[in-house]
Amino acid sequence: MRERRFSDNSDYIGQCLPFSINLDFGIIFLREEIQHGVWMAGNAVVVMRLLASAYSVAEKAGAIVRKVLHSGELGIVEKTGVNDLQTLADRLAQKSICASLLKSFPKITIIGEEDLPAESAEEDLIETSLYDGILQKQCPDEYSKLKEEELVVWVDPLDGTKEYTEGLLDHVTVLIGIAHKGKAIAGVINQPFYNYQAGAGATLGRTLWGMLGLGAFGFQLQEVPEGKRIITTTRSHSNKLVTDTVQAMEPHEVIRVGGAGNKIIQLVEGTASAYVFASPGCKKWDTCATEAILHAVGGKLTDMHGNAYRYDANVKHMNSAGVLATLKNHQFYASRVPQSVLMALQSD
Repeated sequence: MRERRFSDNSDYIGQCLPFSINLDFGIIFLREEIQHGVWMAGNAVVVMRLLASAYSVAEKAGAIVRKVLHSGELGIVEKTGVNDLQTLADRLAQKSICASLLKSFPKITIIGEEDLPAESAEEDLIETSLYDGILQKQCPDEYSKLKEEELVVWVDPLDGTKEYTEGLLDHVTVLIGIAHKGKAIAGVINQPFYNYQAGAGATLGRTLWGMLGLGAFGFQLQEVPEGKRIITTTRSHSNKLVTDTVQAMEPHEVIRVGGAGNKIIQLVEGTASAYVFASPGCKKWDTCATEAILHAVGGKLTDMHGNAYRYDANVKHMNSAGVLATLKNHQFYASRVPQSVLMALQSD
């Protein structure tokens, strides 16, 4: 099925003929179809338009991430150390995401990972189109009357920066999460390098999205085989709390990878049964989008105590009590967390 995107282009529509006829294929393209597409974008409820914009913006950011890598000039700087890096791709992608969303939704609150100076974005960084596949969905009733100023958007422009610099490209994602009254309600995950190992000529990248009450899309939902406990955890930020907790789960297999977005994809595609990170370090921009998508398919993301995180504009950014995420059997994994770990991690 062909997907269409629409932006505000009324001048173009005004210049169109009422219709055109292709006699070779017997197809009639009516001007009204174009008008309907623009009407749909303009009349969709706010949160659906924001989510449709986030989808397109995430794809734009993914293209920026690929372009920077291919240029060979990563522009790497250390933020707090060798395991906390920032690249030109992080900076340009966040600039693109924030400027694009604020141009169309000036009243939303955006919180991004990178601390960047306030400056106008170049025109080629701006993305204003809306993904039609989202606009065609029916908004859940509970979110149909939300206003821009009630929404908080959490942005990680390049999740898995360390892995990006090391060539572990399948770990890299772009994350845009939407929260209302402290709850993650919708999210987008773009994988810029999905399919990169398929060789020359392969189409790179894919985008997953989801919304509570609507479901999640862009992937095939699968579960780990019954009876298997496969834990996915950090590859570069481990410590005794993390290893003690992973061992307490008595896993059949442990996968050590980068990126919160990457780990949540492993859960929903049946590669892992639990994401365990029993340590501070993960931030709200890592978990807002991923939590929304996971919850949209019946999964669960909490701190190690089993408490939900909040995504209000004024909360602290650090997920101080770690992250425990599962597609199913969340209580089982929560019950296995050692008491010593719980005592060391203070819940928000």
